[in-house]
Amino acid sequence: MARYKLDITKEHCPMTFVKTKVELAKLKQGDLLEVILQAGEPLENVPKSVIEQGDKILETNLIKDNIYTIFIEKN
Repeated sequence: MARYKLDITKEHCPMTFVKTKVELAKLKQGDLLEVILQAGEPLENVPKSVIEQGDKILETNLIKDNIYTIFIEKN
C-alpha cells in the first residue's frame, strides 16, 4: 500500500473531481490518496463522486479555515 497526496485547493468544480479521478486512476487497489480541498462545492462533490466511482472515503478532517483533507482508499 502506497500513500499519495493531491492539493486541489486552487481548483474549482468540476476540475476538483477531474483531477482527483485522474490521480486515483494511477493508483493500485489499497493505495491511499490524501486530497486537500476547500469547503463548499469541492468538499460536497468530490467525496460523493469518489464513492460513486467505487472508492472509499476513510476520513475527512478540517485542517485550517475552510481547508479540508480527505483520505481515499483506492478500490
